Amino acid sequence: MRFLSRHEWGLLLAIVVVGVVTALLDDQHNYWRNPGASAIDIVRQTSMLGIFALGAAIVIIAGGIDLSNGSVIAFSGTMCATIMVLLAPKEMQNAQPVGIGVITAAILGTLVIGFLIGSLHAWLITVVGLPPFVATLATLVGLRSFGRAIVENATLAAWKAKSTQIQIYDDKFRYLATSVWIPAVLFVVLIGLLWLMLSRTVVGRHVYALGGNEQAARLSGIRTDRLKWLAYVISAMLSSLAGMLYIGDQSVADPQTLGRGYELNAIAAAVVGGCSLQGGAGTIPGTVLGALFLRTVVDGVAKIIKSGADVYEGLIVGVVVVFAVAFTQLRQAGRGGKRFFAGPLGVVAAVNLALFAGAGAALFGQKSKLGPGQIGVLTALVALGLLLGVRWLEGRSNRSG
Repeated sequence: MRFLSRHEWGLLLAIVVVGVVTALLDDQHNYWRNPGASAIDIVRQTSMLGIFALGAAIVIIAGGIDLSNGSVIAFSGTMCATIMVLLAPKEMQNAQPVGIGVITAAILGTLVIGFLIGSLHAWLITVVGLPPFVATLATLVGLRSFGRAIVENATLAAWKAKSTQIQIYDDKFRYLATSVWIPAVLFVVLIGLLWLMLSRTVVGRHVYALGGNEQAARLSGIRTDRLKWLAYVISAMLSSLAGMLYIGDQSVADPQTLGRGYELNAIAAAVVGGCSLQGGAGTIPGTVLGALFLRTVVDGVAKIIKSGADVYEGLIVGVVVVFAVAFTQLRQAGRGGKRFFAGPLGVVAAVNLALFAGAGAALFGQKSKLGPGQIGVLTALVALGLLLGVRWLEGRSNRSG
């Protein structure tokens, strides 16, 4: 087996290109002046994203989808803090260390909660018969409210005062996330274990078979229900692990804001890394590179735009997901002669994409000498011309074929 596929080598090249472009466009030249600090920040953020993105990749390879990663992160992080409040109420209220025993109990309890959430997903999908989209959408919506209710009641019982969030003061617990080496080591260990499982074990081959054709896998004697349980338990437990790291990094457990939108980040990292949403395809190295690519892009935008860069993070992730999936579809459809801009709907799609490109250019061109309006109009016209040119080439190719 090759170490990296062609897609993964291309993704690695894209990461290098993004880094070079960021270094050139950043007026403070952070990559040149502080390369160590920039690398540490990217490694730490990539590790925390990659931990739960690996779980999402396992589910996607098995032919499922997990929309609950963000909510599981929020709920698990909240439960970790709640356990510490219940076991050491005075210390948590007075910003004092809670002790190694309490931290260990909170970590183990949180991992058990992740195990139970993953088992619930598997039961809803395999026994009740809900589609994975519906089963994980239910927990996506419900776990945040459940977490807030638990926090309010736990703080009221422990402190006689209701609160919607819990502050984390223990330096030893926070060190789990604020140090770069602990998240990175956890990430590397998980990469090795999951890579071995998928590429070197019978279970891994069965996971790919399940994602490729569930009916054929079942007729071959593969216990598909157990594989689904394994995939969703891995995903939920890795999200729980990430939840503990995030509350340590942010010093607060807030179920309403923690991990919001992170389920899209996990799916984006897996899809960009080569996982097919139809199942049966994808690799652990690809998912790792997908997570690194996303964090590199987000970090690059933050360094170029400076203030307000977080506003564009969701937009960037969404665009990356669409382009990654569309690129895969284009490669598959290119051999079949499919046209993407045929008919009136194709013209409307070209106009939509051109307007979207123009609006994005206007937003990112606030500091340009030409002005955002002129840049937006120019970009929209260029994009429309290119897309209409693609439409003409598709029609010509179809006629000649």
